[in-house]
Amino acid sequence: METRESALATAGVGLEGDRYAKGGGSFSSWPGKGRALTLIEGEALGEMEREHGVKLAPDETRRNLVTRGVALNDLIGVRFKVGEVVLRGQRPADPCAYLERLTRSGVLKALMGRGGIRADIEVGGTINVGDCIEILGPMEG
Repeated sequence: METRESALATAGVGLEGDRYAKGGGSFSSWPGKGRALTLIEGEALGEMEREHGVKLAPDETRRNLVTRGVALNDLIGVRFKVGEVVLRGQRPADPCAYLERLTRSGVLKALMGRGGIRADIEVGGTINVGDCIEILGPMEG
């Protein structure tokens, strides 16, 4: 995982350089929606530290984007933009035991219900640090 100021998103593929875009993610061999991009609320990291005493840096979350001021679970089933990229919110990004093994004890419990969401890329482009999230409306089809 590495922090970047911008990332190139390709529709139907993922973020340039990401293991899922390269087909090398843990679940790449199984079909499914929501593997192109993951988002987590920055506020969730503060909550898990306050409530559970578990500190996790944004780059340790293994999520592609860290957001502020948006209830991400409300974006499931919704089309939205981040910068010039159009996304489709597919499902929750529930934490897993693998994440806890890579980080520290207690992460799984502390992130339960606030692990973010998984999205697909409908229209590609560049996402930059500081880009706003714009809700476009419910997904169709």
